[in-house]
Amino acid sequence: MRPSTWADRLMGLLVRFVGLVILLATLVAAAASFLYNQSQEGDQAARVAMQVNMRLRDHVAVLEGVRALYQSDPSSSGPGIRAYLSSLQPQVRTPGMEGIGIAAAFPAGAPELAEAQLRQNYGQDIKVWPTTTDQKIGFAVVLVEPYTPRRHVALGFDMYSEPQRRAAMRRAWQTGMPAASGVVQLAQERAAKHKQNGFLIYIPVYTRQPTSPLANIATRPGTRPVEAFIYAPFRSQDMMKAVLGEQIEGIRGIEVFAGDGPSAPLLYRHGQVGWDAHVQKLRVADRVWTMRISYGRFMDRLGRPLGIFLFGVALALLATQLHRVQQRRVGEAQALAEEKARHAEDRELMIGEMAHRMKNAFARIGALARITLRESSSLQEFEAKFDGRMRALSDAKQMLVTGAVDSVELGQI
Repeated sequence: MRPSTWADRLMGLLVRFVGLVILLATLVAAAASFLYNQSQEGDQAARVAMQVNMRLRDHVAVLEGVRALYQSDPSSSGPGIRAYLSSLQPQVRTPGMEGIGIAAAFPAGAPELAEAQLRQNYGQDIKVWPTTTDQKIGFAVVLVEPYTPRRHVALGFDMYSEPQRRAAMRRAWQTGMPAASGVVQLAQERAAKHKQNGFLIYIPVYTRQPTSPLANIATRPGTRPVEAFIYAPFRSQDMMKAVLGEQIEGIRGIEVFAGDGPSAPLLYRHGQVGWDAHVQKLRVADRVWTMRISYGRFMDRLGRPLGIFLFGVALALLATQLHRVQQRRVGEAQALAEEKARHAEDRELMIGEMAHRMKNAFARIGALARITLRESSSLQEFEAKFDGRMRALSDAKQMLVTGAVDSVELGQI
């Protein structure tokens, strides 16, 4: 085998190796780009979760301040809290809360104490509702501020009569820490045109005077007596809109579940959440909720890696095609060289044949000349005989070359 063939094979292997390296590098670069874009979306989702967590901590801080104010002077809770919230303006500083309220304790079947507080706070007779409950105690809403007509319908509502609210109130009662309810429909939603899911955060106010009538009302075994709960209701859509602002326009879909995972009750949904959603955890008082965010930029996220991959494949195909073109050109050059070599061999053969035929012809002419010379007695006779014999030889040759197809008559020759 010629060295050029070995060189061609080596070049082919090298081109295939380079193409494979380009393809592998392209796959790695495309995967890295895809993961980087996904990581960026994950960071954005983490920032959104951090915003929600920080806003909820701000809300809890406002509730802590209201509890401290209430504990300082329960007798003037209505005017004092109104003045405090008027100066604090939580609807401006920490938007998303549906006001701040106080749920005061009262013995079951005797709501007069709570109704008296309502009369003192709002100057009108407001009844506690519902009137029947299976609990020995109740906690009626005696204050909701800032006041609006929609929030007015929540006044007098016995929160302890509803299981979701009661579970959160009991946890706050036992721990003394803020506790969040599950998904509920807020009492003020009865007056809302567009109803929303909601939840509440409770902070207990323990009775400071053991001799107080409230000490015997709201008492559970192993816990301190509670005289009221400071709470904040939240409308899910209003809160998320207040927290996210214009960011929500750049989010394809977002879901918030009141628990761990998508099997928990759904609190809030916006848009459509895709399969590539990012999962974040929210700390809502004493509970951990789940948030799923989908930015809907799957094609954008896939576009750059796909472009890198296609570019790498094109480079690999181009290298392979160039090698094929080079091989074709080398093959054509080898074929041309072989054809020239064959033509040279044929030419040498033809030249040799012609030289052989010319020698034969010269030999025949020489033989004719010698025979004619022996048979001639004079130069004139030699010339005549030699000319005739040469003409006869020429005619016979011509007859064999041009006149013969399959056979020639000997007599004619």
